[in-house]
Amino acid sequence: MAYIITNECISCGVCADECPVEAITEGDDIYVIDPELCTDCGSCADVCPVEAPVSGEE
Repeated sequence: MAYIITNECISCGVCADECPVEAITEGDDIYVIDPELCTDCGSCADVCPVEAPVSGEE
C-alpha cells in the first residue's frame, strides 16, 4: 500500500527529492504522494524531519 503524507508536513520538499519514482509533488498546503506511482519503499519517511510520510497500512 502506498505511503501518505500527514498534516504534519512542513512542505520542506526533502521527501520529493528523495523519491526514486517521482511520486511526490507539492500540493496546495502539503506535499502529496501519487498512490499509483508509489512503490512503498519508505525513502520519503526515512528523510522527513517531522515524520509526515506514513505507510497507508498504518
